[in-house]
Amino acid sequence: MSRKDTLNSLFMGRRPQPAAAPASGADPAAPSVTPAPVHREGEKERVRTGAISAMGASLQQLTEGARTAARLQEQIASGTAVIDLDPAVIDGSMVKDRLEAEVDPGFEALVRSIAESGQQVPILVRPHPAASGRYQAAYGHRRLRAAARLGVPVKAVVRPLSDVELVIAQGKENLDREQLSFIEKALFARRLEDQGFDRATLGAALSTDKGDLSRYIAVARLIPESVLIAIGPARKAGRARWLTLAERLKAPRADRIMAELLQSPGFRAAESDVRFMMVLEALDRKSRPRGRARPEVRVWKAPGAGEAGRIEFSDTQTVLTFDDSRLPAFGRFVAGELDALYARFLAAREDDGEA
Repeated sequence: MSRKDTLNSLFMGRRPQPAAAPASGADPAAPSVTPAPVHREGEKERVRTGAISAMGASLQQLTEGARTAARLQEQIASGTAVIDLDPAVIDGSMVKDRLEAEVDPGFEALVRSIAESGQQVPILVRPHPAASGRYQAAYGHRRLRAAARLGVPVKAVVRPLSDVELVIAQGKENLDREQLSFIEKALFARRLEDQGFDRATLGAALSTDKGDLSRYIAVARLIPESVLIAIGPARKAGRARWLTLAERLKAPRADRIMAELLQSPGFRAAESDVRFMMVLEALDRKSRPRGRARPEVRVWKAPGAGEAGRIEFSDTQTVLTFDDSRLPAFGRFVAGELDALYARFLAAREDDGEA
């Protein structure tokens, strides 16, 4: 059997054909000719099987897989593909913008929503600049945390981003979706500045001007970060109330008061806005010197006008208030008589021998 016949037998399923007997009178030395196979009516040609078919299928699968991978890689590079990623391979942004509250009903609602309906909006990540095979989140940190809590992949768009592009995308997405609180903006701005980003980048990330940036950063530098983290976002507290808190933290006993409060069960079980008020009240109540009495309050009733004035006496000041709706212009009149009243006061003291 020839080599060709052997290969046909192994790979093509064909049986070797016997060599035809030489015709009478033919030259025995002439090469023999094998007749072509004849297919009878109704006989189907056998399908090729075995190693060659398997190799062909495998090569086709590899080619299709390579094409699919190339298309996906192009989509990922352009930021148009949404892919599933393990939350464990995604790190947070280089600059954290949100304050995570221990008691956060909004986050718990997000976890329930993803568990019931799936993740509707993908997060944005970039290939990690310092760790191969890992990613770094630009935005969607709450969705990332929720997916990690549930133990499910997170839907993400992968896009190559510079550091500046990352923080601008991070700031703008958070402003567009769920407003950062005042103190979160302040802390984000301060952290960006500490990382070396210029004011133009800070303004783009927070969509604000230089004046507001200065106010944000000033407040964030007045209050220890440990206190900010403990209180959380406190969405109802604006700049004025945070400045009040900063002033009260300067009290001599403020550090000890805060240490006791932050470890108390009531504080840890409270939502962020309640925590803020607990801190303010604790500092206001406990930072006063012991023995200081509450202000004495007297109400002054003007003849024919009813309760038209209020006087508060404390250890350090006296506050006199008039109701202008009941006694229009009377307060200005009293202010104009202060010099004469003071002269009468000094004269009375001399008469009493107190001078």
